[in-house]
Amino acid sequence: MRLKLVSLLIILSGLSACSTTEKPTKTSENLSSATRSAQFQATDARSMYQLALNRQGADKIQLLYSARDAAIAEQRWPLLEQICTDLEQTPSVDQIQNKLYIAFAQKQQGKNTLALEMLATLNNKLTQAEHFAWHQYLTGSVYTSQALPKKAIPYFFKASETASKNNLTIPGLNQALWQNLQQLSSYALERFNRGSVVQQGWVNLALYHQVYSGTPVELDQAINNWQRRYPSHPASAVLPEKDAELLAAAPININRLVVLLPQSGANQRLGDALKAGILGALDTSEINEATFIDEMLSTAQINAKLNEIQPNFVIGPLLKVNIDKLTNEQALKNYPTLHLNAIEGERTSAQHYFFALNPEHEVQQALEHFLAQGYQKPMLLAPDTSAGQRLVDYFNVQWQRYSETTPQVGLYKDKKDMPNTITGLLEVAESKQRIKGVKALFKQEVESETRSRRDIDVIYILGDATETRLIKPYLDVNVSTFADRIPLYASSKSHSKQIDRTDKGDLDGLYFTELPWMLNGQIANQSLRQQYNSLWPEQVDISQRLFAMAYDSVALLDDLNQLRVFPGKQYSGLTGQLSIASDGQINRQLNWAQYKDKQIKPVQLKTQAPVPLFMQVASGE
Repeated sequence: MRLKLVSLLIILSGLSACSTTEKPTKTSENLSSATRSAQFQATDARSMYQLALNRQGADKIQLLYSARDAAIAEQRWPLLEQICTDLEQTPSVDQIQNKLYIAFAQKQQGKNTLALEMLATLNNKLTQAEHFAWHQYLTGSVYTSQALPKKAIPYFFKASETASKNNLTIPGLNQALWQNLQQLSSYALERFNRGSVVQQGWVNLALYHQVYSGTPVELDQAINNWQRRYPSHPASAVLPEKDAELLAAAPININRLVVLLPQSGANQRLGDALKAGILGALDTSEINEATFIDEMLSTAQINAKLNEIQPNFVIGPLLKVNIDKLTNEQALKNYPTLHLNAIEGERTSAQHYFFALNPEHEVQQALEHFLAQGYQKPMLLAPDTSAGQRLVDYFNVQWQRYSETTPQVGLYKDKKDMPNTITGLLEVAESKQRIKGVKALFKQEVESETRSRRDIDVIYILGDATETRLIKPYLDVNVSTFADRIPLYASSKSHSKQIDRTDKGDLDGLYFTELPWMLNGQIANQSLRQQYNSLWPEQVDISQRLFAMAYDSVALLDDLNQLRVFPGKQYSGLTGQLSIASDGQINRQLNWAQYKDKQIKPVQLKTQAPVPLFMQVASGE
């Protein structure tokens, strides 16, 4: 807390340094004797502020300055905002500087929309380099606080360029810019690799760290080349801190691996599929020793085996109940562990990670694509089960963060309920009723065709493979021919390699997300797929997916620390593009594919992180 306070004082002292308007100096000689006496009695920001309200002229201004400094020291941001609002009424005060203070106070309170609005009022008034640099830095900081690095970075670039050109010092700028750059993928960084020399220098340094993060010798050489190319670049300030990061990003040295899987009981079949994937990855791994332990054993039995083996790393367990059991009894506390499932609460160790084939990953990816395409009114079709309702709720909550519209939702109880659910959502029944009324008015035959509602612009199916093959034809016949064809999307649950061997025609045009492992030609190691098909030609879908997850759980271990240290880094696995979130959860970005001409074809669909709704309003988007 002390370090945080000192940092804030340094930052705001920089804001004070950018003032150019003459103001009273902070010495008691400028105050009346009565004011000096009262000031000695005012020991905190609030009492100084109250004292200022009863004064006039220079005395009042000086007391407000003192109260402002005290509010910063006490981190009383609402009071700081109020003090600066009062100072704003005084003509002799540097109004630009004062508004920057107000924006900072609003940011510290989480009033980001107001902070951006305040900063926007200064856009055409920033004639001085100091004001402009701090304005850009504060704007970037607001976006950073909302985890929007792509929004923040352009402002940090401009602040860095201005500070470099005018020999200004902005405490925290270099570190903030570097931290935001580290959150971007190499693709996103390349898109910023243009503009001024300062901007290109920052981007190239970040790219070098991503490309060579696992090879310290090559990275050191790349940085030396960078320094020769960009002498006196402001990014040089972050270089001394890289040694610790490089050490943290070094691959884990694993000689003894323990794998906890269900090897008995009702879930043994799942454990067998996972074990096959683990063994497949170990064939090309440098891990010397791997021991499989049945996660269904008691905690005491598992503890005894762990104490005997003393592993460098643990993979598993699979079942949430066993993860909870071992967590509650701290059996894995001292071991780096990659659990093969997600957890609901917070992790208890920073060296524990969680890898699961969560359908929420796919829902998020689809939602981001819909928003990138400009779709306004999605319709969701899902089974009326706890799992279906969970995914619908997840979509709705996320959608409301980015859009003012409300998705339409249809929950079907079984295949007999599907037609009524679909026709009801598309309002086809109302159209048929209108047609019936028109026909009743005429004796001769009336040509007619039902019309479906026109506001739905995308449909997302969250059913399994069998349900999707029943839903798709209903949609085809119930969407009006007068309307544009509504794009149809689904998750990987809609795709089954077993069913697709004989039945693809009914799904023509459907887009879906899927593991690269489950799509022909979408993984780099094609020989692995051929070996798998020869060994297990009739494996069910869930076994194939678990094999891929288990294979990735071993294959990504060499990159695990890099993924943790560099948030923008991804690992290309059988289960998708993998990255690690700050809570230890492994996130996946899957491939897109489409049923077309009775084949499954890979497609590239636009997906990008959306802008939260309140940011859209603030930035006029």
